[in-house]
Amino acid sequence: MNFKEAAGVQAAGVVTSGMKVGLGTGSTVYYTILELGRRMKEEGLSITGVPTSDATEKLALELGIPLAELSELEPLDVTIDGADEVSGSLDLIKGGGAAHFREKMVAAVSKRLVIVADESKAVEKLGAFTVPVEIAAYGWKSTARRVEALGCKAVCRERNGQPVVTDNGNYVLDCDFGLITDPGTLDRKLKALLGVLETGFFVGMADEVYIAGPEGVRVLRRGAGQ
Repeated sequence: MNFKEAAGVQAAGVVTSGMKVGLGTGSTVYYTILELGRRMKEEGLSITGVPTSDATEKLALELGIPLAELSELEPLDVTIDGADEVSGSLDLIKGGGAAHFREKMVAAVSKRLVIVADESKAVEKLGAFTVPVEIAAYGWKSTARRVEALGCKAVCRERNGQPVVTDNGNYVLDCDFGLITDPGTLDRKLKALLGVLETGFFVGMADEVYIAGPEGVRVLRRGAGQ
């Protein structure tokens, strides 16, 4: 079992029958969703999920996990998701998969946000990973200039020479601010800019983080001296 799988499978243990579960996006939470599907088939687990991306929706349906719209289920009991960076204070950078807009909407209406990651994602300060910023496609170069005025190099994410389009029809800027001392303030400044829809900062949102490494899976909890 690789590190991502170990973290993803162990975190699935927080889910019990009857729960309304936010299903995250990414290569680690992929294993959580597989485990939930297995438990439904083999153990009779009964849940309803809210997917955070088209890819997650497809996987959940393939596994037979019942799905519903966010507005039909909120508040959710728990959301399990991945992260690109996790700081010592459990703040996150997410959005490597360009799903952070929906991920944040789902996390915001969850009673509990559980993050799964391998130890390469654990950092003291956020910022080695660029900050994904979802922006409107219209006038995106003007928006990029406004973002860069906050002190970063902003690059429009591309695939095969074309801008990556999110499930919401928007573009993503990958923004290099260097190491970030105050992610909460930077998040607020970014979201105040015309054209910016959401950032990859998840500040003060994670309740637990399952981090897998050579010594096994360690669980960090907010307010527990992490």
